[in-house]
Amino acid sequence: MAHERITIDPARMQGLPCIRDTRVTVSAVLGQLAAGRTIEEIIEDYPYLDRADILAALEFAAAVVQERELPLSRPA
Repeated sequence: MAHERITIDPARMQGLPCIRDTRVTVSAVLGQLAAGRTIEEIIEDYPYLDRADILAALEFAAAVVQERELPLSRPA
């Protein structure tokens, strides 16, 4: 599962999800993709990442936005 490549450590990057214990956050990768950069361009900037890391960031983000909190009861 791609989530194995995503780590969350309260002592690193203020607890933001990062790729494989690096200081590269999932949000940094997503921001670069949203800005139109390709996977190859991101890997050029972060040569210690690979294609699977970038795809793991996308998969993680997709899973996170599907989660939602549902109230147990309606407020009075």
